[in-house]
Amino acid sequence: MFILMVVIFVLGYTMIALEHPLKIDKSASALLIGVLTWAVYALNSVDILSLGHSMEWNHITHGLELGPKNLQDIAAHFVKHELGHHLIEISEILFFLLGAMTIVEVVDHHQGFKLITDKITTTNKVKLMWILGILTFFMSAALDNLTTTIVMVTLLKKLIDDKPTRWMFAAIVVLTANAGGAWSPIGDVTTIMLWIGGQITAGNIIAMVFLPSLVSILVPMAILSFSLKGDITRPDSSGGHKDLTSDGEKKLLLFVGVGALLFVPIFKTTTHLPPYMGMLLGLGVIWTLTEIIHRNKAVDDKRELSVINILQKVDVPTVFFFLGILTAVASLQSAGQLSLAATWLDGVTGQNVYVIDIFIGIFSSIVDNVPLVAGSMGMYEISHIGAFAQDGIFWELLAFTAGTGGSILIIGSAAGVAAMGMEKIDFMWYMKKMSLLALVGYFAGIGTYWVQEQIIGGSEEVEEMGKTEIVEARAHGVISDETTVHLDTEMFIGTKTISNSEEATEEHATLEVTEEHVIVEEKVEGTVENGDTTAITEEAIEEVHE
Repeated sequence: MFILMVVIFVLGYTMIALEHPLKIDKSASALLIGVLTWAVYALNSVDILSLGHSMEWNHITHGLELGPKNLQDIAAHFVKHELGHHLIEISEILFFLLGAMTIVEVVDHHQGFKLITDKITTTNKVKLMWILGILTFFMSAALDNLTTTIVMVTLLKKLIDDKPTRWMFAAIVVLTANAGGAWSPIGDVTTIMLWIGGQITAGNIIAMVFLPSLVSILVPMAILSFSLKGDITRPDSSGGHKDLTSDGEKKLLLFVGVGALLFVPIFKTTTHLPPYMGMLLGLGVIWTLTEIIHRNKAVDDKRELSVINILQKVDVPTVFFFLGILTAVASLQSAGQLSLAATWLDGVTGQNVYVIDIFIGIFSSIVDNVPLVAGSMGMYEISHIGAFAQDGIFWELLAFTAGTGGSILIIGSAAGVAAMGMEKIDFMWYMKKMSLLALVGYFAGIGTYWVQEQIIGGSEEVEEMGKTEIVEARAHGVISDETTVHLDTEMFIGTKTISNSEEATEEHATLEVTEEHVIVEEKVEGTVENGDTTAITEEAIEEVHE
C-alpha cells in the first residue's frame, strides 16, 4: 500500500500531462489523486506507518509498547491530525491565491492594466520578450512569483491576440517569475520558508543568488531571440464594450491594487502573520473602495463593477487544481515516501551538496517545491560550520534550484500551474517548447553560482610558522594533503591534519575525535599548537593533550 500511493500519484500526474488527449480536465485528475492517496493512507495506516519511514510517527511512538487496538486508534488519529495539519498550510496558499487573483481581476475589470499596456507600444516579438521578461524578473522579487505571474498573464491577454504566441510569452513569464523569486527572501514560498527558518539571511541570498538567477533567464531568452520572428497581433479593443470607469478610477484602482500586492511582504514582516492575511487585507480595502466609488452609479454599471460579480470570473478550477496537487504531495510527505527519497538521494550522492541540490531542483519540476524544501529543512539541520551553516552553500543553492527547477515542467511551480490554468496551456506543448530551454538556463545558473563561489569563497592566505602551515579559508574550502589547518571564521575554528584531500564540511563537526581528525564548533582565540587536539562536548569545549 505504501507503493500503491506512489503509483496513484504517478498515474494522476500522467493524466494531468495527457489532459488534452484524454479530454479530462487537470483539476479533476488532481482532486482524484489528492483524495485517493489519503484514502489508501488512512485505510492502511498501521501497515504504512509500521514501515518506519514517517519521521513524525517514529518520534511520537518512540519507546511506546502499544497493543494492536491502541496502535490502530493512534494511527487513525495520527493520519487525521496530519491531514488537518497539511490542510492548514495548503489553505494558506489557496487563500493567498484567491486573494491575489481577485485583486488582479478587479484591477483588470476596471481597465487599470490598460494604462500599462498602452505604454508598451512595440509589436516586435523579441523586443517585447525582453521588456516583459526583465519586468517580470524584478517584479517577482518585489511581489512573489505567483502574484507576478497572475498579473503578467493578465497583461498578456491585453497585448497578444493569437493563442500560440501568448502561450510562448506566458511560458517566458513563468521562467522569469520563478528566477526572480529565487533571489529574493520574499519572492517565493520556499525562500520565505528558508528565511523564516534561519537557513538564509535576506542580504546574503540577494548577494549570492541574484547573478545565477539572472543568468538562468538571460541564456534561454538569448536563444529564443534567434527563433522568435515577426510581430505580435494585438487584440481588437476598439468596440463592443462600454467604458464604465473614468481615467481617474482606472489610475486609482491600478495604484491601490498594485500597492495592496506590494504591501503583503511589509504586513508579514511587521505583524509576523502569514502572507495570505496581508493579501486578504488588501482585498478588503479594494472591495470597500469599489463599493464607495461606485455607489452613485447606475444599478447595471454598479453590478458589473462590483467585486461580487468579479468573483464569479475568478479561475476557481485553478484553485481546485492546487488543492488536489498539494494534498496529494502532502500524503507522500506524511507517509514518508518523500523522506525516503531524500535519504536515498543523500546516500547515492555522498552528501555532495551540489549534486543533492541539482537533483532537488529537477525533482521540483515534478513535485511541488514547497514540500521538497520543507523535507530538506527537516532532514538537514542548520550547523555551526560548513555547507549546512546559515548562508552555507547548501541553503543558497537550494533556494536557487528549488525556485528555478520548477520551470522545467509547467506543473513544477505555483507560477506555472497558475499560468497553465489561466491560459489553458497544454502540458506537452510546454515540454516541447520550453523544458529544454529552462533546463539549459537552470544549469547555466548553477555553473554561475559555482564560479562565483570559487571566486568569493576560495581565497586563502598561507603563511609559514616553523613546521606548521596555517591556512585561513572558508569552512567549505578544499584543503591539501598533509596540512594542519586553522579554519577561522565568525562561526568556528578547527584544526585537522589530513592524509587525503577532502572537503571541510559540517560532516566533520559530527565525528568523534580521532588521531587524524579534529574540528571545534565554537571560535577559539589563538593558534592551535602541534600535538594539541580538541574534543567536542555538548556543554563546552575541552582540550585533550597527547
